[in-house]
Amino acid sequence: MQAQGSNPPDGGYGWVVVVLAFLVMGLTAAVLKTFGLFFVEIQQHFDELASTTSWITSVTIAVFHLGAPVASSLCVRYTHRAVVITGGLLAFSGMALGFLGFSMIWMYATTGFLQGLGISFSWTSAISIVSHYFSKKRALANAIASAGECAFAFTFGPFFQWLISQYGWKGALLIIGGIQLNICVCGVLMRPLATSCLLEGRHCETEMPSGNGSSRTEKEDRSPIAHRTFNWMLLRQPQFVLYAIFGILAAMSFFVPPLFLVPLSYSLGIDESWTASLLSILAVVDFAGRLLCGWYANLHVTKSVHLLTMTITLISTSLMLLPLANNYLSLTIFTAFYGFFFGTTVAVHITVLADVVGMPDFDSALGLFMLIRSTGGFVGPPLAGLIVDMVGDYRAGFYMAGATLFLSAGFLVILDQLQQRNERGSQTNIKPEKPMLPYSSIHLLKLQ
Repeated sequence: MQAQGSNPPDGGYGWVVVVLAFLVMGLTAAVLKTFGLFFVEIQQHFDELASTTSWITSVTIAVFHLGAPVASSLCVRYTHRAVVITGGLLAFSGMALGFLGFSMIWMYATTGFLQGLGISFSWTSAISIVSHYFSKKRALANAIASAGECAFAFTFGPFFQWLISQYGWKGALLIIGGIQLNICVCGVLMRPLATSCLLEGRHCETEMPSGNGSSRTEKEDRSPIAHRTFNWMLLRQPQFVLYAIFGILAAMSFFVPPLFLVPLSYSLGIDESWTASLLSILAVVDFAGRLLCGWYANLHVTKSVHLLTMTITLISTSLMLLPLANNYLSLTIFTAFYGFFFGTTVAVHITVLADVVGMPDFDSALGLFMLIRSTGGFVGPPLAGLIVDMVGDYRAGFYMAGATLFLSAGFLVILDQLQQRNERGSQTNIKPEKPMLPYSSIHLLKLQ
């Protein structure tokens, strides 16, 4: 199978890659989102404390983030296709070995570590290759791909619950692992771009449509050693550092609302059946927000970093207003606003990262960004929990999340100002060349 052209096609087979990434998002992030359904079953089977059992998910999340730089470096050295396939095999192995269920330590190593590493490899590579395939339509492509997480999470909840009731938690793990083998199928169908082949030290032949509709073969003559190593020097670039700080602060907030939404609804006296519907509403509006924001960003009416700053500010505002809810209807409205704007943020933040560092360093930047952002994800929920314990009210957690997001928007403003200053500086340094006079005119001037 031949590789695609080195320039982003912005369509064509790229849309097939988007669909494949959509499926990978569902088979990785959505599985991680709904794994809480196994929590009680595993806890009861091993007769362990809730804190001990929760380490399975904690290990998965930690490895998911820590494995991102490894996945990115492998994408740089090899191809996205190879890393996605490897991730699918690791994810399957984690679930299949977890089926044996020898001990809690065994679960940490299998459904925790192996599953987390598989999710990290597949997720990082899939979202990266989409950005390589698109330039002008990158925001729309990323939005569609990321929406797979919402679509699958909405259906996986009842499906996983049915699997557990029919086959037990061990049988359900084995079946889900088998389903995750489809990640490998998606990886096989992800054609690497010609530049990816060059990274392996060989030339790629690409089929390009000629003017008369037939195809012609052309060889890429770029250096095979270009960008073959992971670029750690990004940590010295002020623009990337500013965006990474934004990522830390944003991650501190993003994990807080889903954690305290259900307890807050219970404190308002809302029935459990109605509370469960809030999570479904959250998934639906999140899905809609990603698609609509991707479509709008594709119009290029607003600069990507401006759009992200606006969505972050709107999320912050909705989180500040959410604690004002005093019944199911008002809580649903504010939850819907939060979920929608959260979806818009997810749709565009990878596009902004590509704009900040450029595509040659995008794979390295994505891995580093995921690694750095993970610190915010680890610190945010415990910090919010501490504030809630001190105040004695779940509303305090939402205020903390909203304030942190508002602060993160400030770093986006600084980033935008720095980008504009650099653009003005580069334009000033380019001096127009003096027009050359024809020889006849020079000769006449000398005679005069």
